[in-house]
Amino acid sequence: MTSHRRDPRDLDDDVWSIGPVYLASDRPLARLVARPVREFLRVEAAGSMLLLLAAVVALVWANSPWSASYNDLWHTPLSIDVGPLRLEETLQHWVNDALMVVFFFVVGLEIKYELVNGDLRDPRTAALPIVAAIGGMVVPAGIYAVFNAGGDGAAGWGIPMATDIAFAVGVLGLLGRRIPSSARIFLLTLAIVDDIGAILVIAVFYTSDLSLGWLAIALGMLVLVALARVLRVWSLPVYLVLGVCAWFALLQSGVHATLAGVALGLLTPAKPLLNEPVARAYARDALRDHHIDPDELAHLRFLMRESVSVVERLVSGLHPVSAYLVLPVFALANAGVELGALGDVFTSEVGLGIVLGLVVGKPVGILAASWLAVRLGLGKQPESTTWPMVLGLGAVGGIGFTVSLFIAGLSFPGQEVLTADAKISILLASVIAAVVGVVVLLLATSRREQAPAEEAEAR
Repeated sequence: MTSHRRDPRDLDDDVWSIGPVYLASDRPLARLVARPVREFLRVEAAGSMLLLLAAVVALVWANSPWSASYNDLWHTPLSIDVGPLRLEETLQHWVNDALMVVFFFVVGLEIKYELVNGDLRDPRTAALPIVAAIGGMVVPAGIYAVFNAGGDGAAGWGIPMATDIAFAVGVLGLLGRRIPSSARIFLLTLAIVDDIGAILVIAVFYTSDLSLGWLAIALGMLVLVALARVLRVWSLPVYLVLGVCAWFALLQSGVHATLAGVALGLLTPAKPLLNEPVARAYARDALRDHHIDPDELAHLRFLMRESVSVVERLVSGLHPVSAYLVLPVFALANAGVELGALGDVFTSEVGLGIVLGLVVGKPVGILAASWLAVRLGLGKQPESTTWPMVLGLGAVGGIGFTVSLFIAGLSFPGQEVLTADAKISILLASVIAAVVGVVVLLLATSRREQAPAEEAEAR
């Protein structure tokens, strides 16, 4: 879900009564630094670039003479005391268990939007990417299991199942208009379904020491959120308090706390409170017939704000926070592994399972499932998208990075060697998948572009 709204600072000179705001001014710092940074942040690939930069910084730091400071920083204990309740975690765990709730909340919001207003609303349109996503999860997990079934690394089968939406969008953004819009929609829908699969895997298979009492409290908080919606409670602080309580209870229950973010995202209204055309008509009448005083301004803000769904407003506000803060900090906290054992990736069962699962299993699973779905009439091949392009999109889907690193941290608690092997393998596989995906897509799209030229010459 993308926004195409105009930035209110991009106004004509005659609109300003006392001169433009600083960002829109002609001052050197605004012109040479602030506006270029703003334009960079508007680019689809910007978030993935920052994510990649954070991962590189973490790797360099963890393999430098100052590597001890990296480990000391992220293992610094931090505690919160609220009456009789005490919560103490390392800084890395606070990032993974608390900060990442924002990322999973945004994921939940985007899933809710797609289910209500987007491609997942129409079963026929969604059928092909849903089947493709299932193939792209089952085949990598199967490849991993072949190498690790019954071994110490068996619990990591969920690692190669994930697709990183941020990097996938970034890669397609770098290829520009060579990729038809139908292919982009296919990959984005596939990645969203993939996220749903990853969430279910985390919830069902990576939960330990389950406390039914705390789980009941968490579910009770979510029920109160749903009840507040039914009663049409429209106060953000109410939901914020209930959400924090649900997160804390889920953290204590043994279920991974970030799933509270997903649940809250799915409970968020995806339809606007007000009828948009009617609300905008009221606003036009107010602007035409009345002087705008503070009360009228508040009324107009309410009309405009509530003619857009809460899901869309929250995604618009939180997506930059997730892309430019949460995910880079997560990468900085989790991608710092020593590369001295890089050569062991191809002799380690965990490493082989992850690399082959992401680099081979993802594209093969996505292509095979898509072809089978089309042959069986379950879905329709995306317009202007050839099978070689589907293979390239599947390779891009092998960029597992964020969620794969997240699941790796859950798979091998207390087993630092296996965790390090998994993280190195994820980083290596994601790089290989990105390169292979770009090459395959370039070849596939160049053939598609050559075909009309050859037809024109033949005429």
